[in-house]
Amino acid sequence: MKQRLIAFILLVTLALPALSACSTATTPTPQETAATEVTAATEAPAAENVTVTDLLGRQVDIPAEVRRIVAIGPGALRLYVYAGNLDYVVGVEEWETGDAGGKTYMLANPDLAKLPIIGQGGPNNAPDPEKLLTVEPQVIFSTYGSEAAAADELQQKTGIPVVMLGSGGLGGTNIFSEKVQDALKLVGQIIGDNTKAQAAINFIVKAQQDLDARTKNVADADKPTVYVGGIRSKGAHSIESTQGEYALLDVLHAKNVADETGKSGLVMIDKEKLLEWNPTFIFIDKGGYALVKEDYQKNPDFYNSLAAVREGKVYSQLPYNFYNTNIDTAIADAYFMGKILYPEAFADVDPAQKADEIYQALLGQRLYAKMVELFGGFGVLKLSGRP
Repeated sequence: MKQRLIAFILLVTLALPALSACSTATTPTPQETAATEVTAATEAPAAENVTVTDLLGRQVDIPAEVRRIVAIGPGALRLYVYAGNLDYVVGVEEWETGDAGGKTYMLANPDLAKLPIIGQGGPNNAPDPEKLLTVEPQVIFSTYGSEAAAADELQQKTGIPVVMLGSGGLGGTNIFSEKVQDALKLVGQIIGDNTKAQAAINFIVKAQQDLDARTKNVADADKPTVYVGGIRSKGAHSIESTQGEYALLDVLHAKNVADETGKSGLVMIDKEKLLEWNPTFIFIDKGGYALVKEDYQKNPDFYNSLAAVREGKVYSQLPYNFYNTNIDTAIADAYFMGKILYPEAFADVDPAQKADEIYQALLGQRLYAKMVELFGGFGVLKLSGRP
């Protein structure tokens, strides 16, 4: 009997740790519960990707939080500068380095040119997948090509989401295009902060409305005839280079003589056609001014046959086509043109001050003095000598 009692006591003693373990496992302490929750949170998967629709209508999966980007192709980096956080840019095309020229977004942000090179860039070159991979971007903003297949191919080669902000001709010279506004909104959406993008959109829309309101009630008989020559497009051109359906003249309700061609965008005309049109005012893009002056030296009689030349109504236009359209400079040009064409309607506008207001709003710096240093400012142009 005594031996049985001893055996029973030993059995109970051996069973107690196991029972205790079972009790602990089924009823964890508050401290153990908290520790378990922290571990679960740490091991939880990162937030899933989100899907955006780019300007070619492509559905693109991107990280929920984007902090490393590149922008490639004509106008892509400029649009990003207008709308995005520059601290997120991890590389730039070689085309963006060196002499900034009339690329005001680079004049305002020279440190961008010091970032790693991610490809040659330029309107006639293709992206470089290998160099893009070296900077490990989370998103590639692009304006290369106009077909979804090209963007899909780059995305496949790099394994990085490619978001198209439009083609290289995004907006063209139509600085008030809704496509431009859509591109800015998309940048803000992807980086998770639309404050800067919306401010840029609001400013551009307000400028359009102001320019339109100042001139929309001008009688047709009082609308001046205008020609804009020397417009840059993939390089400088002389007087024959102009534009049909020119956004700067359209918003001012002026009569663009080049509209007679029935063409939109860049038009190369026969110089004899300019004699036939004989516009009241001529504006010459400073990017082509040197070539126009050179042409004048070869054929002064042609130019002196134009009423605008004889009457001193040839004016400057700051060049804004550098790797696509510098929207800020284009708007500044529109205000100067309005001042010349409709002096009463623009009596309150100082073109130089307005230009700095525009640069400040879109780029955060006053750049008119720098543009004057590079190209000369707004004013009358003389073809036979110094301006």
